[in-house]
Amino acid sequence: MSRFGWQEIVLILVVLLLLFGARKIPEIARSLGKSLSEFKKGQKEGSSPDSPESSQADKSDPTKPA
Repeated sequence: MSRFGWQEIVLILVVLLLLFGARKIPEIARSLGKSLSEFKKGQKEGSSPDSPESSQADKSDPTKPA
């Protein structure tokens, strides 16, 4: 499988610029970065069920039986 060369990368950037415009590309990149960081944060929180936040939430919930 071949990797992208500099010509392909330039072509992709030009097509993106034509499709979205110069103002929209930074907004798209910023929102993509925020969503990726939120996804990673959610993965970390989901992978550790014994975190202090989840155990405190369980203890303070009056609707759950003890």
